[in-house]
Amino acid sequence: MERQVNERQLSVLQWVGAGCPVGVWETSSYKTTCQALQNRGLVTVSRKGGHWSVALTTAGQYYLAHGTYPPRRSRPRKTQAAIPQPPPTRAQETPAAGQKPSPPPQPRVTFTERLLQELAEAGGRIVKSGSGPDLEKWPSRVAAARRSGRVPETKELYGGWCRGGYEIELVDIPAWRLAALEPVPVPSRLARPHTVVRAMQNEPQPLGLTKPVQGRALRHIQALITATENAGHSSAAGQTGSAPPPHRRRTASPHFTITAQGQAVGFLVLQEQDRTEHVATEKELADPKKNSWIRIPRFDYTPSERLRFVLSGGQPRRASEWADTPSRSLEDQLAEIAQEVTLRGEAAERRRLDEIEAARQKRIRWEAAMEEARVQYAEAYRVRHFEAQEAAWRHATQLTEYVSAVRTQVETMPPGQARTESEVWIDWAAATAERLDPLSTPPRLPDIPEPRADDLKPFLGHWSPYGP
Repeated sequence: MERQVNERQLSVLQWVGAGCPVGVWETSSYKTTCQALQNRGLVTVSRKGGHWSVALTTAGQYYLAHGTYPPRRSRPRKTQAAIPQPPPTRAQETPAAGQKPSPPPQPRVTFTERLLQELAEAGGRIVKSGSGPDLEKWPSRVAAARRSGRVPETKELYGGWCRGGYEIELVDIPAWRLAALEPVPVPSRLARPHTVVRAMQNEPQPLGLTKPVQGRALRHIQALITATENAGHSSAAGQTGSAPPPHRRRTASPHFTITAQGQAVGFLVLQEQDRTEHVATEKELADPKKNSWIRIPRFDYTPSERLRFVLSGGQPRRASEWADTPSRSLEDQLAEIAQEVTLRGEAAERRRLDEIEAARQKRIRWEAAMEEARVQYAEAYRVRHFEAQEAAWRHATQLTEYVSAVRTQVETMPPGQARTESEVWIDWAAATAERLDPLSTPPRLPDIPEPRADDLKPFLGHWSPYGP
């Protein structure tokens, strides 16, 4: 019975099939996996002359093409004593007369293919829930899927822990990362330096750099400023005469700035340091014996010829730092730095337009709330006027009843001065009750007075009557 190939072994097998490209594996553990694949007959490992190499076998090529081992009848028999033996014919391999041959094996669907299919059906995002070892394997599974080479070139596979479990996303690579960048030419000499570069040249020690790298740094800055100004950006000099202390390398004031669409991007130009083991002198060895607080430094630092650009301001896209590396010089990275300035400016412009649109939408909602508050205020005013009329009617009705009772009493009084005065009072009281009765005039809606800010507050909820 054939041993199954796990996801890790399949990734290494695909790597061997791709020609063993460098930079894929961080450790040499893939060699152990190759030994396991050799035990399965899929690769051959060689260590001749102290050089380690690996190659696919015919079975390994078949496995990569079909996802399964080749049929047994097509495999070469294992050799004995280094003498090849022809495989013996086996009667059971030839189907008997009238017997249907077994169907060909179905190609094996890899774990990465299943994962990509599941992501496609789910719209690019899935969350693996549960607990235990199976859930804990998902980070390594996603990492293996990235290395498999099966993720589309225009997509990126992400994985991370979330509240519901382990979230996996397949997202489009931004167009700016796929764009082909024109290299930024670096002048061989500064024949006509930019005003920013000229301000640096006037310093005794420009940017705090040593003389061997000053010229190269200024030519890099000239090339970068020229490329960004051709794109419509502007530049300005900053504190050009010194290097920031080590503890402020990321927060110091920039040496110069480039402004793209209102977004200022600051640049610090730093000189990298080489670190070597410190060899203590006899005096340094003797001083700690006299004073316990004295410490002998472990390393010595000397300025190198490598440069580093540190960017600040705006929303980072590619990165915030670019430096000379053994595989890539800073000259080859200037196009990315120039693109980073443009991207940060575009992001700032989008943010500014979004803020303007958000403020406009907020004012629209506030004006609608104010209009609704005015409607509610007017209705509340009418209701209060209505209630006041009802109260006045009840009061006038009671007064009329009282006048009627007084009139009945006065009619029983004998003629004379007292009755005459009471009748005068009755005439006045009846006229007053009639005047106070709202039914004495046709009903009409009241005139709504202009509301003050405090009048609208009860109807505005979280809004302010003074503005959005």
